[in-house]
Order: sequence, then structure tokens, then C-alpha cells
Amino acid sequence: MAIARALLSVSDKTGIVEFARGLSSLGIEILSTGGTATLLAKEGVKVTQVQDFTGAPEMLGGRVKTLHPKVHGGLLARRKLASDQAEMKAHGVVPIDLVAVNLYPFREAVAKGLPYEEVVENIDIGGPSMIRSAAKNAEYVTVLVDPADYATVLAELQQKKEVHESTRRRLQARAYAHTAAYDSAIAAWLAEQLAKAHPEEGGGFAAFYGSVPQPREPTLAAAKQLQGKELSYNNILDGSSALEALKEHCDGKRAAVVIVKHTNPCGVARAAGLLEAYKLARDADPVSAFGGIVACSHPIDAVTGTALAETFLEAVIAPGFEQGALDALKAKKSLRLLEVPLLGQSRDGWTQEPREVRSVPGGLLVQSRDLAEADPRGWRTVTKRAPTAEELESLAFAWSVVKHVKSNAIVLAKNDVTVGIGMGQTNRVDSVRIAAQRAGEKARGAALGSDAFFPFPDGIEAAAAAGVTAVAQPGGSVRDDEVIAAADRLGLAMVFTSVRHFRH
Repeated sequence: MAIARALLSVSDKTGIVEFARGLSSLGIEILSTGGTATLLAKEGVKVTQVQDFTGAPEMLGGRVKTLHPKVHGGLLARRKLASDQAEMKAHGVVPIDLVAVNLYPFREAVAKGLPYEEVVENIDIGGPSMIRSAAKNAEYVTVLVDPADYATVLAELQQKKEVHESTRRRLQARAYAHTAAYDSAIAAWLAEQLAKAHPEEGGGFAAFYGSVPQPREPTLAAAKQLQGKELSYNNILDGSSALEALKEHCDGKRAAVVIVKHTNPCGVARAAGLLEAYKLARDADPVSAFGGIVACSHPIDAVTGTALAETFLEAVIAPGFEQGALDALKAKKSLRLLEVPLLGQSRDGWTQEPREVRSVPGGLLVQSRDLAEADPRGWRTVTKRAPTAEELESLAFAWSVVKHVKSNAIVLAKNDVTVGIGMGQTNRVDSVRIAAQRAGEKARGAALGSDAFFPFPDGIEAAAAAGVTAVAQPGGSVRDDEVIAAADRLGLAMVFTSVRHFRH
């Protein structure tokens, strides 16, 4: 887009004088505020103060400078829309085609240990507002938040007399990332202040933000709470983990139930009916099920509701609750009942988010979601003995569950029920031993799913000693030959899936 007018208002003044000179040499009118305007005028750049442009003075000690219709109207107006143009003419609004803004040094104020009142004064209001207005209207407006982009934009203007659409779109994305990171820093600091002021509340701040728009798949953010206490931070993490594990088994046929404790499945089962599936999942590890979160693939009926009421649970997630179930569970006043209608619809109609995002101090991790399904047709038998049809079915079930267990992850299963789960250990053989210990006699004849390869034969040996007869693992260890030899020696059937889960 051709540019006639630019608004420059920056805290970090790196490169701003050179950028403004370049724009001015192209005949572009420069608007500015406060210190930026003073600097540009001192350096000989012709500049119009925003207060002269709007006819409104700065107010409230500088808190209000650019929050004016002539600024935001000029940024948000759609140049090709006749009604917008008519309103601009009626109100004396002219287009602003470029914005270069970076924000008050909030992080620096925090790092200096300034008093609360001074840190608050370093929370920028007008800056983020202008950035977001300009970014929203990137079809017509160029927005810059990083001095490193000045040269690119100036070069395009000098060569082509306009800023290319691909450049505007790239800068648009950077602008929203910039304001999001800024707001996150403010939220984190406020949470820290709350925690200091109210240590008895265990850390103070927690919030749950749902994506907009919601993906067309069952999510906790789209759940309707029918009963119980407000969801806690841990409830949300556990509930989401339960939903993700349950999605593997929503085939519209058999009922499925997943019980999660501390973000790990502790019991998973499929059966012809929901009550049977719940009892199988609960009895897979009844000790861990106490205080867990239950996710169900089918609406809760009265008889299943009565069974759920027998165990202390934090939450129950289902596509719906029949009135008889609500009546059976209403005495459990703290029990959270969460209705997620999409669970009752076919997976074929879901559109799953392709990426997942997690936060770490100072940043975000983004990676592709592990959406691979258990498909034995792509597996390769590597032992002398191939799995029987029954073992293969159990292996597929174990493989679908181990995907949702924290590494190092081992799942023992028989048919469509988990019998032992080992997770979160710093070596794989310990996870095997834990899974076998929890399974007890149920380990005999069970199939084992491992989220990553076995680096040594010891894991296979521990599984065989417990009575496991078949193993599914990705393969890929430098000692695969030794591991396969151990399986052959012990009479186990083993397949390589060539897919690693390895969830942290």
C-alpha cells in the first residue's frame, strides 16, 4: 500500500531518526508524540504533534495521548468501503497508513525493582491500542514493533513506493505476538504480586483462556459445568488429559472410560456398555482412581451415575447426563459435572487443532500434536513369533493409551482394559516394574506398549518375568538386535511401530 501519513511513537528510539528521515524524504507526513516528537524535531525532521493533529491535548499526566477517534479512525478505516470513507469525511478523519510503536519499558521497570506505583505507570495503554488497531487493518496499514524491520519497510517504499502485502501480513503477525507477550508479562507480574500479598492462597493467580474460535473437537474450554465447585488449575490440566486420552476411543460403537490422576491415565477400558467400561477402568487401579477425573464417551445414565457416586472423584466429563444420573450425583455437591456434547458425535466430524502450546518461564513451546492413531497394519513383527490376533488387539489398545502417559511410559493391557501403567520414571525398566507391580497376576498374558524404544534388554526381561507375552515399541535403539534376541529367548512376540510418543 502507498503511504501518505505515518505515526511514530516509540520508547526504544533505536533507528527511529533514520527511519523518520527516510519516510520524510519520500514526502510522507510524520505524526508523533512526546519524547519521540521532541527527538525528531531536534534532529531536523518535520513532525506534527499528535495533540495538534487531533486537537485534543495530552491528559492525565500523559496517560491519554493517542486514544482519540482521529487516531484510531485513521488506523481502522477501510479505504475501499464507501460508508467508512463517508464517516471519515464527516468527522474530519484522515488515513494513517503506517505505525511504528514500541511499548513502555514495563519489563525493565520490573527488573529494576521499582515500587508498585511506578511499575503500573509503565503499563502502556495507548501503544498496544494503536498496534492492535493497525494490525487489524493490515490490508491497508503497515505496523512495526521492532526497529529491525525499519530498513526492510523503508527499502520497499524507496523501490516500489509501497509496502508489499506479504510484508504487511508478516508484520501483522509480529505485532499481535508482541502485544500478547507484553500482556503476558504484565499478567505474570500481577500474579507474583498477588502471591506475595496472599501467600495463604497458594500462589494467587490462575486463569484459563479458551482459544477463539474453538476447534471443532471436544475440549474442556467448551464444556458446560452442570454442578460442583469451580475448576482448579489442576482440575483443568487433569480434565484436559482425560479428554485427550478418551478421544482415542470415541468410535461411536463401544463405550469407553478414562480415569486420570495427576495428568496420567490410571485406568482405561472399552466395553459394550458404559457401566461395564467404568467398572473395568476403575478396578484397573482402584487406589489411584480415588480422587481422579473420569471421562466417558457416552451420556451418563442413572445406573452409571450411581456407580460413580460410590467413589470420591474430582470431576466427571461426558457428552451428557440423564436426569437419573444428575439425581444420583447431586448429593456429591463438590463433584464437578462437565458436559461436552461433541464427545457424542462422530470423530469424522472433528477438526483437531494441529499444534499444542505450552509455556515455560520467559517463552512458549509450540509443537505439532501427536495425532497418530494406533494402526497395526503399519507395524512390523521383528521376533520369530508373531503376535496372535488377540495379542495384536491388546497391543493396539495399549499403544493408544501409552500415547497419553508421561514418559518413560509403559502400559500393560488385556483386550480392551489396562491392567498396569508405569510412568514418569527416569529409566524405562523402572516403568516396566511399576506397571507389572500394579498389574500383579493380571500381567500374565498381557500385552505391553512402550512410548519409546528399549535401550537395553532389561526392560524386556522384566516384562517377561511378570508374564507379559507381547510387546509394541517404536524400535530405533542401537541395541535393537540385543532387545529382539532377548524377546526371542523369552518367547515374546514383538512389533516395531516406527512411531515414538514420548510425552513430557
